[in-house]
Amino acid sequence: MADTTEVTSRTVNGVEYPAVGTYAIDASHTRLGFAVRHMAVSKVRGGFNTFEGTLQLAENPVDSKASLTIDAGSVDTRDETRDGHLRTNDFFDVENHPKWTFTSTSIGTQSPTEWKVDGDLTIRGITKPVTLDVVLEGVVKDPYGNHRVGFSASTSINREEFGVAFGAVMEAGGLVVGKKVDIEIELEAVLQP
Repeated sequence: MADTTEVTSRTVNGVEYPAVGTYAIDASHTRLGFAVRHMAVSKVRGGFNTFEGTLQLAENPVDSKASLTIDAGSVDTRDETRDGHLRTNDFFDVENHPKWTFTSTSIGTQSPTEWKVDGDLTIRGITKPVTLDVVLEGVVKDPYGNHRVGFSASTSINREEFGVAFGAVMEAGGLVVGKKVDIEIELEAVLQP
């Protein structure tokens, strides 16, 4: 006999939360981006095209878990020469460290739709704690009956702490590539059966 139980979102204190369960990140509707200061006058923006992850959404949001694996070689800054340089040992060292990971360790509530998500980020084989500022963007049932949830998240890291120590200096002083990297995520995930 087929299970006819309807999976639905839930409302807690006036806020619509996604149904409890395991969600797979929908890579075609997710952007993992970054921005870094270039020559002290502008920012270069880029992202990663290949990644996968899951969200284990719990009844109480602070009990939820998140994990993500990124193919570092899928970096895309809209400049193939620059992307090729980023894949080298000067930056990502993709040959020796092809995968980056993030695993949540704890979640703290800021508001009914905002959380601080602490986790371990591993880049170039170096793991450091980071805190993501996460916002629930919405919950929807799509035309095909899939339950979807959207989150945005952001944080900043010092690339040198992860062994990305490229340090070319401009003639007038200052680094060609800034040390601070802003990470920007727009994430959509689908409830799994």
